[in-house]
Amino acid sequence: MVFRSHMTLALEEARAAAARGEVPVGAVLIAPDGTVAARAGNRTRELNDPTAHAEILAIRAACAAAGGERLTGYDLYVTLEPCAMCAAAIAAARIARVYYGASDPKSGGVAHGACVFSHPQAHHVPEVYEGIAEADCAAILKEFFTAKR
Repeated sequence: MVFRSHMTLALEEARAAAARGEVPVGAVLIAPDGTVAARAGNRTRELNDPTAHAEILAIRAACAAAGGERLTGYDLYVTLEPCAMCAAAIAAARIARVYYGASDPKSGGVAHGACVFSHPQAHHVPEVYEGIAEADCAAILKEFFTAKR
């Protein structure tokens, strides 16, 4: 099987989030059959909901479509390293693989900070691949925060 990245779709969601004034993070869930199960960008400000991260919104939509709380065999593409909250949700949903673009030394929860998947309390540990389209993912964030300052 040949690897096919879906990070371009996550980047589209990040750009849409930025256009809404949200921190530009995008996420896409790919079903085991290779189809897009869900895609989302951050909506914390729009929804007045601190849990409305791209990953959480995509997980909620994919679970609703699948009719269950488990996303076994699904792949998640996200433009920024998931925070601890999102990493815990990824584990709870039993997502198979996580591909992320930019690292987040300040608030990350996978390779930095809490390192959720390294804890014995993690319900499930997905395969993690970092640095997918890293330069593009980091550039969107840098542009957004530079414009805010």
